[in-house]
Amino acid sequence: MRIAVYSGYGNADVVRICDAPEPVPNEDEALISVRAASIEAPDWRLMHGKPAIVRLFFGMRKPKFRPGRNVSGEVVAVGSRVTGFKHGDAVLGMCPGAFAEYVCARESRLVKKPETLTYEEAAALPISALTALQGLRDYGKVRPGQRVLINGSSGGVGTFAVQIAKNLGATVTGVCSTGNVELARSLGADRVIDYTQQDFTQTEDRYDVIYDLVGDRPLAQLGAILTADGRYVAAGAPKNVTLFGLLARLVAMTVRSRLGSRKYVSFIARSNQGDLGFLAGLAGEGKLKPAIDRCYTLDETAAALGYVDQGHARAKVVIVING
Repeated sequence: MRIAVYSGYGNADVVRICDAPEPVPNEDEALISVRAASIEAPDWRLMHGKPAIVRLFFGMRKPKFRPGRNVSGEVVAVGSRVTGFKHGDAVLGMCPGAFAEYVCARESRLVKKPETLTYEEAAALPISALTALQGLRDYGKVRPGQRVLINGSSGGVGTFAVQIAKNLGATVTGVCSTGNVELARSLGADRVIDYTQQDFTQTEDRYDVIYDLVGDRPLAQLGAILTADGRYVAAGAPKNVTLFGLLARLVAMTVRSRLGSRKYVSFIARSNQGDLGFLAGLAGEGKLKPAIDRCYTLDETAAALGYVDQGHARAKVVIVING
């Protein structure tokens, strides 16, 4: 079979397509013929190996892991302990090295694909939609009638966050660039601020929850537009953030949370089969629409990662495999 691998650290030209043996599922895994996979931020961030300290954990000369984390496809074999899936089932979920013709995924990280979704749409869903759901519901504690601002509303997570916030009953303000204003509106945002024309922190508006997927504004400015007991939730960081800068921001968030009534939190989404099934159900009912920017073939994986790495992408970028 053919797979995408990192040949070293650097730009997208370090990504290669090579041959590898077809994997054999463990007793709690399913073997999947991959139909599509989508790109997440770690796929291109890990590619650069910066800051250099991350190489102590992910490999000194090249990443230990293969790119790709979101997958959709058809089950072709299952391990002895797998009871929820069988040969021929269409599934979506998460697994390492998803940019490949075949992958193994744990049963606990898979759900059945709704018939109404294409494989490309299904592959766009898992990690980004989980990040949006858990950030808003669990950390933002969004309730009906609240005012929610989503900074980065046209990105992979942001396009899901706009829709999920609306499903939770919030009034949603999206922040994005000029070319993405209509996309955010089409997904349900009640108001969209074009950050190239207006500074969203310099208004009289106040928000119960700020969901920040960009991380490029000072906490003092963001806190000033929160309500007295508002919540700031971060799930993103600027592309060129330093380790010191990231740690300093996390410390500042902790201090602000302890000293005031506003809460500041950063998180990483966790794998949760129940949440993934819930999101797949919403998508199957047409209440959550995966937004796709572009699709590439497996042979074009390097070009796809380069496109996302350069900051051109909006919504999700998908790799089509075995299609």
